[in-house]
Amino acid sequence: MEIIQGFSKLTREEKIEVLLKHNAVSQEMVNKLELFRHHDHNYQKQFEKISENVISNYILPYSIVPNVKINDKIYFVPLVTEESSVVAAASMAAKFWAGRGGFKTKVLSETKIGQIHFTWKGSYDKLIENDDRLKIHLVTSVRHLTQRMYSRGGGLGNIEIISFADKIIDYYQIKVDFNTADAMGANFINSCLEQMSKALVDFINNNFSGEETFCEIIMSILSNYTPECIVECAVECNKTELLPMTGGLSLENYIKKFETAVQIAQMDVYRAVTHNKGIFNGIDAVLIATGNDFRAVEACGHAYASRTGQYTSLSCCENSATDFRFILKVPMAIGTVGGTTRVHPIAGFSLEILNNPSAAGLMEIAAAVGMANHFAAITALITKGIQKGHMKMHLSQILVHLQANENEVKQAVGYFADKEISFNAASEYLSLLRLQSL
Repeated sequence: MEIIQGFSKLTREEKIEVLLKHNAVSQEMVNKLELFRHHDHNYQKQFEKISENVISNYILPYSIVPNVKINDKIYFVPLVTEESSVVAAASMAAKFWAGRGGFKTKVLSETKIGQIHFTWKGSYDKLIENDDRLKIHLVTSVRHLTQRMYSRGGGLGNIEIISFADKIIDYYQIKVDFNTADAMGANFINSCLEQMSKALVDFINNNFSGEETFCEIIMSILSNYTPECIVECAVECNKTELLPMTGGLSLENYIKKFETAVQIAQMDVYRAVTHNKGIFNGIDAVLIATGNDFRAVEACGHAYASRTGQYTSLSCCENSATDFRFILKVPMAIGTVGGTTRVHPIAGFSLEILNNPSAAGLMEIAAAVGMANHFAAITALITKGIQKGHMKMHLSQILVHLQANENEVKQAVGYFADKEISFNAASEYLSLLRLQSL
């Protein structure tokens, strides 16, 4: 097949013609894709500006979780996810904890990291001797970029020169701390780092001689690992208040199994990954709804779970003789201004529904929903099992796939209320139902 040249420069119609010509799509597919474009031309143009080579829109459900009580304030939280059980689990747990004090959250720190990676022929000691002068030079070089950020309460923090010459010949790094206020800050951080890189080369050229003037910038970019941009979320109640969650277990056995489930995730990587995934089911859905980079947050979270050298649980239990306390601590570099958060209209609506929180406020909301999903998932696992509830929620997707009409859906839901659900079982039931109606 020929290499396509200049595809991004083509109009949407021309892109579709290329796809049709190469049999990548059929005319029937093109007609269906057209149905998912927004009827409002201005909105559609706005969506198309967000990404590249856009030919249609991919639609996911936009759901609301009510009763999310965080630090004594109630929220309706928007979630974007294709998994109905995530919304159901968050809703159930949020309602349960709303009557028991809700989620107690706090942002522990908001520091983000940027790095200048470079090679240099000189000695680390000489760099350290010039440490103060170099840092002043670097800060001065980005003053025109940082002025507005300082006015919003952000800006530059600590600057550290690190040698990795023992691992890679002549390799050094400048690590810069940033506070980006309510912005996620990727563009701000990267712009500062690139300007600082030029200032670093300039400083070395003007302060050293011979081969020590040779400084090559490898790359300058933020790190998505933000172990000092942390939010903590906790739920707490008297142990007797957990009785509605026990699912037929004794209260003592429920609490013991819950604690053991968390302990297993703290020592077994196979369980820990799935354990933490349950947390990100909720966090990701909030971040997608608000136009944030859930991929960066997940990558950071999993790295943070490995910070001791062993991948482990992001949550822990701290129970006393009378009280149950469940705690989640997770890194989360997100924003509520700039980027997709304001370009995507529904991301903007989401922030309005949440009363336009600060970045720290959104960290707390996302962590609370992550905790809600997490608590519900563990409870399901140690009581009735995960599949019963999951497949009950999944039935609606199966029925959509099988093109069931409204009456068939109603009958199928009633029929499977006390039966095991599978795609084959639902298909056979619908086939029988349709035969009976002939």
